[in-house]
Amino acid sequence: AGHLAAATSTGGITFKQAGRVGDSPIVGAGCYADDQAGAISCTGHGESIMRLTLARYALSLTHDRPPAQACAEALGQMYARVGGCGGTISVTPNGDVGIAFSTPRMAWACVRGEAEACSGIDRRRTAAEAGLAGASPLVEAVAL
Repeated sequence: AGHLAAATSTGGITFKQAGRVGDSPIVGAGCYADDQAGAISCTGHGESIMRLTLARYALSLTHDRPPAQACAEALGQMYARVGGCGGTISVTPNGDVGIAFSTPRMAWACVRGEAEACSGIDRRRTAAEAGLAGASPLVEAVAL
């Protein structure tokens, strides 16, 4: 077994205030990794992501539910509590991948072992339609 790591780059935000630091470099907000919990990278409305510490919160939910469901629930909580939208891609220590987003689209890709790559960008069905308990109808979730 190895160690987990997470990295997130930023596209920034148009007309940002001089000196603004976004969520990407803040551990627990834009990205987070823990060998026992998993690794995650987030994107979206940085101020909302920072207020909830979205990455940390989403990974904390994976101890008793699949990562796609955990991420979908965390995004639903972010929207309910601070009004922001975003997306996540996460992996558990045993290799389960979960992708969720509450934006109209989010580009994502994944390769597991020797398997063929899979990717997506547009919504196919919401997390609620996919049968993920507690998921917001605003969130798309992909379980791989």
